[in-house]
Amino acid sequence: MHSSAVFLIEFGAIILGLGLLGRLAGRLKFSPIPLYLLAGLAFGEGGLLPLGASEEFVAIGAEIGVILLLLMLGLEYTASDLVSNLKTQYPAGLVDGALNALPGAAMALLLGWGPVAAVVLAGVTWISSSGVIAKVLGDLGRLGNRETPVVLSILVLEDLSMAVYLPIITALLAGAGLAAGSLTLAIALGVAGLVLFLAVRYGRLISRFVSSDDPEKLLLVVLGLTLLVAGVAQQLQVSAAVGAFLVGIALSGEAAEGAHNLLSPLRDLFAAVFFVFFGLHTDPSSIPPVLLPALALAVVTAGTKIATGYWAARRAGISVKGRWRAGGTLVARGEFSIVIAGLAVSAGIEPSLGPLATAYVLLLVIIGPLTARYTEPVASLLTRRFRPAAASATGAATGTDAGAAAVTPGPLESFEEQPTPVGDATSRHS
Repeated sequence: MHSSAVFLIEFGAIILGLGLLGRLAGRLKFSPIPLYLLAGLAFGEGGLLPLGASEEFVAIGAEIGVILLLLMLGLEYTASDLVSNLKTQYPAGLVDGALNALPGAAMALLLGWGPVAAVVLAGVTWISSSGVIAKVLGDLGRLGNRETPVVLSILVLEDLSMAVYLPIITALLAGAGLAAGSLTLAIALGVAGLVLFLAVRYGRLISRFVSSDDPEKLLLVVLGLTLLVAGVAQQLQVSAAVGAFLVGIALSGEAAEGAHNLLSPLRDLFAAVFFVFFGLHTDPSSIPPVLLPALALAVVTAGTKIATGYWAARRAGISVKGRWRAGGTLVARGEFSIVIAGLAVSAGIEPSLGPLATAYVLLLVIIGPLTARYTEPVASLLTRRFRPAAASATGAATGTDAGAAAVTPGPLESFEEQPTPVGDATSRHS
């Protein structure tokens, strides 16, 4: 009875604290993820108030949080959307992976952590935060901008890549050999391909089977199906998260809309618990030693994400202003970086990887909304500042009027973005 009372007190305090932190983040207009991570650090080992009775329940809640995060992400897109994005935007996805995964892998190798940790840290630095970026786009009123489909396409490709990446990580962390790892990957790809085929061919029938006018029945069927598939995927050594993601993709139409509305509060609750759980397993005293590498990695990968967005938007024919906005929007990392690092922490691969990932995400989840807002204005300001000097030098060399050259409108001044609706081919809820 006493332990039950302690559990209720501890867990109630956590939920209440998360609610208050969420309200604070809303007032300050930034993502609550860093506050949730800090709360986990405060309640974890070496923190101000370590947990006792409720830690096991928090661990289960964290696992459900990961499953719901990936389910909701899958609900955002239809299988046909994903196939279309793969065909048209795969070059941007390849550039994104090369520019942003390599710095993480290089940092792990420089720190002497070995090849497995290098693959894990590559994923941490590669994947942007869909949740944070979607919120930033809404807050800044950019959902109708011409560069937004480019941003969302890159996010979709990153999310798709997790269906391949997570099984590889799972096999590596489990110490599986080449044959076992190849079998795991083959199973994952086979299951993903099968689900995509069924979703494209029979998506309406699946959604009709799941759909219900009664919210209670719809919630129970979708949640039960997701947990069941996630559990089966976990048994096959694929990934519970990938199983949930594929369930989300398979649903469409009214079933997806209804499930999205019903599951959003549950997703927010358990996702917050997940971030707290990750913080619980990170000793605050272990962060200062890795703060400098985390800061260096954050600076480098913020630059590579901006370059990725700029290149992808340029390839899509977006103006210079839109290119800078696309690049700045992609900087934020968040839930997926923590999911990947959490797998490594649970496997006990490298003790410093968890603290480094925590510090890295804390930095970029704060910097990301700032780069989304200010990258384009800063780039425009610098362009205007350096253009007159260049024009003057050119005018002096050619004998033309430098002043006239200086006021000639360039691409930044002569083109203004006109918002256009983002079609369903990119995101179901954009």
